[in-house]
Amino acid sequence: MAAPRTTMRKIREILRLRLAAGLSIRQISQSSKASFGAIQKLLARAAQLQLGWPLPDDLDDAGLARLFYPNADARVSTEHHMPDWESVHRELQRPGLTLRLLWEEYAARYPNSSYSYSQYCEHYRRWRGQLKRSMRQVHKAGEKCFIDYAGQTVPIVNPSTGECYPAQIFVAVLGASSYTFAEATRTQSLPDWLESHVRAFEFFGGVPQMLISDNLRSAVSRACRYDPEINPSYQQLADHYRVAVVPARPYKPKDKAKAEVAVQVVERWILARLRHHTFFSLAELNQAIAKLLVELNDKPFKQLPGSRRQAFEQLDRPALRALPAQAYRYVAIKSVKVNIDYHVDYDKHLYSVPHQYVGERLELHAGERLVELYFRRQRVAVHPRAHGPGMTTEAGHMPTRHAKHQQWTPQRLKAWARDLGPHVHGWVDKQLSTRTHPEQAYRVCLGLLNLSRTYPVVRIDAACRLANRKGLTQLKQIKSVLKSNRDQLPEQLDLRVELPQDHENVRGPTSFT
Repeated sequence: MAAPRTTMRKIREILRLRLAAGLSIRQISQSSKASFGAIQKLLARAAQLQLGWPLPDDLDDAGLARLFYPNADARVSTEHHMPDWESVHRELQRPGLTLRLLWEEYAARYPNSSYSYSQYCEHYRRWRGQLKRSMRQVHKAGEKCFIDYAGQTVPIVNPSTGECYPAQIFVAVLGASSYTFAEATRTQSLPDWLESHVRAFEFFGGVPQMLISDNLRSAVSRACRYDPEINPSYQQLADHYRVAVVPARPYKPKDKAKAEVAVQVVERWILARLRHHTFFSLAELNQAIAKLLVELNDKPFKQLPGSRRQAFEQLDRPALRALPAQAYRYVAIKSVKVNIDYHVDYDKHLYSVPHQYVGERLELHAGERLVELYFRRQRVAVHPRAHGPGMTTEAGHMPTRHAKHQQWTPQRLKAWARDLGPHVHGWVDKQLSTRTHPEQAYRVCLGLLNLSRTYPVVRIDAACRLANRKGLTQLKQIKSVLKSNRDQLPEQLDLRVELPQDHENVRGPTSFT
């Protein structure tokens, strides 16, 4: 619409196409370039007014405007009404709202003093260009949460030893409202990274649709501009909260400009104010951060009306998804290969799997209480989590007759050990006989026998002789003997020599009187 009169002309055209030509709403929309909603409202109002075609001759544009827009300013004006661009910018962040719909509402309210759609868009672009880079981006409510770590750290002093370590500052900010969460963690490792997400969602009281993260190792296993590989544990958290993870492109900080600004704000308004404080625990530091975080979110915007908290209550909070019934619990995910003894190793503890998976690569999920093993997304074994060295074996996982397993038997291992020497045979026989299941000793026996690829057989037998005499039952102890060449030293005999009590060189108490 190039002028106010064009607005009334379009209303007349829509009424003519419907009342005189009998066109459908779709056909009228294609002809007049007006939206379905605007046409439906206009026709509904025309039906209420019982208007027919042709319109009365005495119905001019001002009268037509008063009929269809009774609350609008129908006075003819040579000046255009300038919209409230701050309100427009805020409304665009609501789900489903477009600039076209906002212009139609504006034109309906000021039919005789409104800008055309092209001029409306141009004025809005000029106003938006005056904002900061992060504010110029239009983020939909409840859509994105930007996440990063601050560059600054805060020293934590151990009250017992006086040692310091740098606490990392995790920052999460919602795109539409800039509502900010921050907390201190000991490291940027995967457990701290994921647990900070859980606390951030609880702070927001809901879950956004997307997480925009940096390319740190805890989030992305393999960085790529087009197809980054998400860390499996991070992906598991995303599945639990039904949220999409979209890492920023490498070396493209503008992809997460909102996070960059939030980090800068946290550093200026929180960390800078804590620079003269000394903290002796993470809990003490997080308590101080939480207090200043309230002030930060209540602080008025400089270029927009309201504050982060007010914008959050109006925009993001209603659009966030509800939190699940149970919070996410960290689960370490690792790719492991099944050894010939049908066990896998995690955190210095061995867990059994069904023997048919010998040689296969499985996915291990280690939670706080359980260790689960998956083969092609199917769970094949589950064990209670053991926090320490040892071996957990389920009897049902042991083979009866299986080709992969039958190639190794206690008899074959003993025969191989006998070929290397009698002391090697004695050490292997003791390993096999002292275990609840001989299969549990296969790994350590094979490790010993494979030392023959590195050391002469004579030395291995000598090392086992020393191990048998000293009671050394661990493979690493035999390796230490070989590495230090203790097996090549002459044996030291126990000397039980009784010293003479009387000797010409021994002086008694009488010699000092």
